[in-house]
Amino acid sequence: MISNPPKALGPAKLGPAKAKLAENTIIGMGVLALFLIFQPFSITLFGIGCALVVFSGLANNLLPQCRADKTWKDLGRTALIIAIIFVVVLSFALLSAYLYGVYLQNQ
Repeated sequence: MISNPPKALGPAKLGPAKAKLAENTIIGMGVLALFLIFQPFSITLFGIGCALVVFSGLANNLLPQCRADKTWKDLGRTALIIAIIFVVVLSFALLSAYLYGVYLQNQ
């Protein structure tokens, strides 16, 4: 007889070190984006900075999930929800711009 059966492993937690790393990465990405936007040397770096500002703005929504007691699944689920909302809003924006162009051509 087994007196102490092995415990089932639960979902993998972030842990304090990885949670802090994820949080610092998101914040650092935003700071890097600002540096790229305001640097006076390259228009290419400016464009990369603009895209990075949008991405880091979306990633800032993950900051409440960057805690040691949260799981990677929670973080992934939140990222998926943010991505779906971004795609839906982007689709509406592009569709409305297209329909406005059709409206202006028909006047």
